[in-house]
Amino acid sequence: MTSILLASEGRPFSKAAIAQASAMAARGGKIHIISIARIWGVSLGFPNPWLLPSKQEWAQQRAHVADAIAELKRLGHDATGTVAATRTPAKRINAEAARFGCTAIVMGSDPRRHWLLADFYWSQEPYRVKKRAKLPVELVIAPEPRPH
Repeated sequence: MTSILLASEGRPFSKAAIAQASAMAARGGKIHIISIARIWGVSLGFPNPWLLPSKQEWAQQRAHVADAIAELKRLGHDATGTVAATRTPAKRINAEAARFGCTAIVMGSDPRRHWLLADFYWSQEPYRVKKRAKLPVELVIAPEPRPH
């Protein structure tokens, strides 16, 4: 039986990513959902409460997870979800996949940026997840915005 982790580094779950997770778990597999609330860093080497996620950020991530669960229920799947706070989403997402015994990770992603700049963008976190993962990671690329 398959177990899929639908993960996000904080962005809303796209319909395409949800559909991909649904298709991968089509034969009765379980779907677990995780969304990351970003911890912005430390101040002078110590955790600083102003760098932790605010109540609004927590609520926003919980809403993303609830929306994904509702969409998966509409598609006929039972799903569980959680929100976690971390400064290293790739490490946390891979740890959650191992904890749940997942066979694959599905994430929405932006197109890959130039290798020299990619490490400086939070939006490139799905590629860091894929690089660290010991299991298959399916990245669902968001379409490029069209100029008007």
